[in-house]
Amino acid sequence: MDHRNGSEVSEFLLLGLSQVKEVQLFLFLIFVLFYLLILPGNILIILTIRMDPHLGSPMYFFLANLAFLDICYSSVTPPKMLADFLSQHKTISYSGCMCQLFFLHFLGAAEMFLLIAMAYDRYVAICRPLQYMYLVNRSMCCILVGASWAGGFVHAIILVTLTHHQLSFCGPNILDNFFCDVHQVIRLACFDTHKVEVLTFINNGLVILTTFLLLLISYAVLLIKLRTSATYGRSKASSTCVTHIIVVFVMFTPAIYLYTRPSEPLPLDKVVAVFHTVIFPLLNPVIYTMRNKEIKSSMKKLIKRYCLWTTD
Repeated sequence: MDHRNGSEVSEFLLLGLSQVKEVQLFLFLIFVLFYLLILPGNILIILTIRMDPHLGSPMYFFLANLAFLDICYSSVTPPKMLADFLSQHKTISYSGCMCQLFFLHFLGAAEMFLLIAMAYDRYVAICRPLQYMYLVNRSMCCILVGASWAGGFVHAIILVTLTHHQLSFCGPNILDNFFCDVHQVIRLACFDTHKVEVLTFINNGLVILTTFLLLLISYAVLLIKLRTSATYGRSKASSTCVTHIIVVFVMFTPAIYLYTRPSEPLPLDKVVAVFHTVIFPLLNPVIYTMRNKEIKSSMKKLIKRYCLWTTD
């Protein structure tokens, strides 16, 4: 049944990260500087992989898609947050709130599923190297990326359906955050939300925690196999797996904190949300790049060729 009919709330008031004008201005400058430094780096990663034929392996294909997803994900909440730093009236419409919630979880889940695809790529490369070109060909890579996007879409649709069609908002409209997220919105509903909270936890918390554990177990198995193996390139493969594990922790740790516990607010919620939605997504591809000599070398060549107007 659709309980949205008759709802009196047409917009939500966002309290943001701070109510102090000087602090808001300082945070605005910090986040703008962060974006001006990190966002071009992520775009450069994508361009480097796309333009260098030596980076045509599935691993770099997935990395380029990860960078694109991270750019999209980190563009959902920050524009509104930056605008609110300079505004006295921080509001978001009901439809805008639902859109923000949808794209936040759509892109976040798609990235989570893409990490599973990247783990599969490493498994085949290490455990079945002779069949690698057959099992992880271009078509399979596109299927895995498409499945990641589709999985994220289904995940987000379920959350938005639970929030939009199963809840009614007729009273308080104040969100103690800088963006709309499912837990904060559920707290404002006019009636008992226990059923919706349980379904949200199953769709959000259990999926995140299960995926996190599966990724850790798979990479632990790969590292053990590499440790007992004498194959060529073992050190490079181990370094790649360690990089993947770092990104898994960077992405999942704040997500586990935010979505695998009861919805009652805690003091660190806003701080963790900033790292989860703004900072960490743009840093993920950078982490891969800093530990990869091939892509760093290709980046330098690309910069020299197109920015410094020199030839190789």
